[in-house]
Amino acid sequence: MTIMKTADGSAVAPVLPSAASLRGELRHNLKLAAPLMAAQLSFVGMHTVDTLMAGRLGASSLAAVAVGANIWFLAFIIFMGLFMSVSPIVAQRVGAGLPAAATGALLRNALLLAVMLGALWTAALNLVADPVLDLLALDVDTRTLAEGYLRAISWAAIPFCLCFVMRNGCEGTGATRAPVIAGIVALLVNALANLPLMYGYLGFPALGAVGTGWGTVVAVWAMTLVYALLYRLDPRLRAMQLFAGRPRLTRELREIFTLGIPICASVVAEAWLFNLGALLMAHFGGSVVAAHQIAINVASLVFMVPLSIGLATAVRVGQAVGAGDGLAAVLRGRTGIALGAVFALLSAACMALFSRPVVALYTQAPDITDMAVRFLMLAAIFQLFDCLQATTNGALRGFKDTRVPMAVTVSAYWLAGLPVAAWLSLGTSVGPAGVWCGFIVGLAIAAFGLGLRFRRRVQKTRRLTTTSTVNPSVLMS
Repeated sequence: MTIMKTADGSAVAPVLPSAASLRGELRHNLKLAAPLMAAQLSFVGMHTVDTLMAGRLGASSLAAVAVGANIWFLAFIIFMGLFMSVSPIVAQRVGAGLPAAATGALLRNALLLAVMLGALWTAALNLVADPVLDLLALDVDTRTLAEGYLRAISWAAIPFCLCFVMRNGCEGTGATRAPVIAGIVALLVNALANLPLMYGYLGFPALGAVGTGWGTVVAVWAMTLVYALLYRLDPRLRAMQLFAGRPRLTRELREIFTLGIPICASVVAEAWLFNLGALLMAHFGGSVVAAHQIAINVASLVFMVPLSIGLATAVRVGQAVGAGDGLAAVLRGRTGIALGAVFALLSAACMALFSRPVVALYTQAPDITDMAVRFLMLAAIFQLFDCLQATTNGALRGFKDTRVPMAVTVSAYWLAGLPVAAWLSLGTSVGPAGVWCGFIVGLAIAAFGLGLRFRRRVQKTRRLTTTSTVNPSVLMS
């Protein structure tokens, strides 16, 4: 980063970024975010495939997959959040110009950690499956199928953790085609594996809903193998020599926990807010639950865009911080947040204007349709804040700033959003719409708090920008 200086050598205020530099950063961010969107959608699509195929087997099978998937997701989000720290760690190493082989050694050691944590995840899920299902008071058929589904899909824990490490390693280096390829392969394998395992084709036993769990296991191992192959074939990934040595547990791995635990807490706080919101909806009956599911499904699909922009922003900011270029890091962070704001306005407008045609794709039942349209109108409001908090969080992760954002998001969702949702829905005449009002409150507070944190980060970075280069560790402090 070049700084203007006076004749006596003292630094003056840096020049504001030009329109050309802003356009260039927009292009770089979107180029990185686009394949991440495709990868996220393929990832989400695996559960969609399981749900659609299980629905053909009857109500008990569909309910069993829904219950099992929700229990599985509670742990899934924890480990996914923990290993999200790998992306900014790798990005800063790339920006600092560290040897690719050194970064590969870190990832290789992280894979050993992934195997250990995946094994712990498998064991824990098998231990808690029975007592958790007992609490839900399911009918006998649904409970039996849900237990079988959980015990089957528990064997996907290790390959999922391996994929988390390799995927975030790809994102940190900017090699985003790899997650797209791996995600598409997994989606196709999942659908193809489900057919014989569910229906008994090709000599396999007909496992029904439990077969979807085993289908996911096969698909995720296929995704793991694709990542391993791409780390050998892609020139940018091959340079890291991921499989050139034996993995070891080293002190470097502490950084995964230092950054990952706060990220995990933030991600879990938001995910569990929506899960508990769904439980509050159950108080109002099946039609309301169905309407809520439609609206939250639409909102979740739309959220893949700002989430991907946030992931891309974390990489772009992290690489600038690693290079000691504070002004570039600020520009990249602001650009990502601006992209999130623009998309928020567009998506909110589309939800408000086209809510009824969108709901018609899911159902024709009048009572469910009217309620889902009402929820989507509220989703249009929370979309504004959800996009901003996702992209701002991404910018802060690029600075490896995760502890304060964790405090902001956990407080916003659990001390404000959830209590407001419970009070308005159960304690007032607002009813089920109160749950969505709680979502809006939590997301608005999170977006505001994270925005203040990023503003402070920008101010600090500008104060530090008094020489031609800045130590990356100073930018992160």
